[in-house]
Amino acid sequence: MQSDAPISRFPAVSSLDTLPEDIRECIEAIHEKSGFIPNVFLVLANRPDEFRAFFAYHDAIMEKPGNLTKAEREMIVVATSSLNNCHYCVIAHGAILRIRAKQPLVADQIAVNFRKADITDRQHAMLEFACKVVEASDRITDAEIDALKTHGFNDDDVWNIMAIAAFYGMSNRIANVSSLRPNTEFYTMGR
Repeated sequence: MQSDAPISRFPAVSSLDTLPEDIRECIEAIHEKSGFIPNVFLVLANRPDEFRAFFAYHDAIMEKPGNLTKAEREMIVVATSSLNNCHYCVIAHGAILRIRAKQPLVADQIAVNFRKADITDRQHAMLEFACKVVEASDRITDAEIDALKTHGFNDDDVWNIMAIAAFYGMSNRIANVSSLRPNTEFYTMGR
């Protein structure tokens, strides 16, 4: 059942024609790829400079090549967003995780309690570290970083885990305060 509630307590773009060309093209590309426009794009588009900065950093940490798979990056987002009680990001990135991991149940398991999820020891260690970034970043020790390295992570991987957890901490807070609603399409994707 679709709600008639607004997608955010802040204004959302109602017409792509009013947007700067680069932002309109970005949103049109997302629409073409996914078949709908995620609500986060419509809300952030009202703030063009922030839209550009947000998605530039998003792409820098989520799309770059490296030892973390795209599914593992989404695992970090789902686990940390769950800690931050971010409905939007758990639902939206849970959908992306279902598709990227090709394991529909894993996204739900991670959203509820990653410690009981059917994931590898390496992924458990990664998520433990990411969640500590969210909950107690001031208490992370060299020993914890060294422990990640026993699972095959290098310094660049550790930085990426930290950066994803930190970026989504900000994103979660924006989504929570703005009362950003997930698109209904996310709920059934990858199931």
